[in-house]
Amino acid sequence: MGAEPKYRRVLLKVSGEALMGTQSFGIDTDTVDRIAADVRDAVNAGSQICMVIGGGNIFRGLAGAAKGIERATADYMGMLATVMNALAMQAALERQGIPSRVQSAIPMSTVCEPYIRRRAIRHMEKGRVVIFAAGTGNPFFTTDTAAALRAAEMGCNAMLKGTQVDGVYSADPKKDPKAERYDFLSYHEVLARNLQVMDASAVSLSRDNGIPIIVFSIHDRGSFRDVLQGKGRCTIIREQV
Repeated sequence: MGAEPKYRRVLLKVSGEALMGTQSFGIDTDTVDRIAADVRDAVNAGSQICMVIGGGNIFRGLAGAAKGIERATADYMGMLATVMNALAMQAALERQGIPSRVQSAIPMSTVCEPYIRRRAIRHMEKGRVVIFAAGTGNPFFTTDTAAALRAAEMGCNAMLKGTQVDGVYSADPKKDPKAERYDFLSYHEVLARNLQVMDASAVSLSRDNGIPIIVFSIHDRGSFRDVLQGKGRCTIIREQV
């Protein structure tokens, strides 16, 4: 079984782009299966997991708005993309033997449950992974903000953001080899330095509710479980200690 998890209940935020693998668009099944296997390991180690997945691999609201689609309409289209990703992740989790539920902020009872806070908490208590889809259900909010909101509503001990790199850097480490990597940051430092970790609304909401943000690489197999046990390579954003 391994070590006890440091964080008992967490929300995992995954970008839609992370599901593309090496593709330029859509969902790569092998990549989704690998992420699902990491979530399975975390559940089996004793953590309660909920998830928010972005939709940028299918449709990004801001990009649609830039091409002339009304912003609110474009954002709703992006929300629908997140439902598709959530259903793909649900299928992958259940292939791993992990029961899961998709709850959508936009009701669509034919394919998933509506978002009901107490029901979501009960699912996690029963060992199910809950995937929150359709953002907050409102345009003009990102899935980062939706993740911070759901983490607060679920009483999560931490919000983990799986990214392309193993933490927060002062600049893009793929473009700037001198970029500095941080082990710890305060919420204020992230906002003041305009570090592109999550949008300001998500960081502020996490700060107001005392929820640490932990940034790690979603592409390193086993890193999710390691971070939950307090030993993985990551950046932790929290109040200054």
